[in-house]
Order: sequence, then C-alpha cells, then structure tokens
Amino acid sequence: MVSQDLLDILRCPACVRESDGLLEYYKESWLICQDCGRKYPIVQDIPVMLIDEGDKWQATETDRLPVPPPEK
Repeated sequence: MVSQDLLDILRCPACVRESDGLLEYYKESWLICQDCGRKYPIVQDIPVMLIDEGDKWQATETDRLPVPPPEK
C-alpha cells in the first residue's frame, strides 16, 4: 500500500507544468491523471511514474486495467 503522504505529493509528470496533474488512487494498483488520463501502475507498492509507462495505458478503460498491474 502506498502511504497517504506520498499520494498527497505525487502528480502526473506529463501535466504538472501546465495543470494540477492530480492523480486518482484506483484499487490500490493504479494512479490515474485527472487531466490527461494517463494511468501509472503501482508495482510492489512503488508508483511507476514514467511518462512512457502512463502512455501505454492511456487508452485502456479504467475498468479494464489489470489488478494487480503486470510487472513488465
């Protein structure tokens, strides 16, 4: 589980310069940007906040995201 302190400070790296880049914590497995829709997996309790990783899942419907996310 990701600590609430970390969740409070994390922002979407693709959006944070131009907007808030706020993230929704989804099923303790994903962080979803409220601005662009990129989806960042949480693997072994570590958010993978790479833009390329968020891009891979951007078109995937939220209810179709694998829980837990694939490790690679």
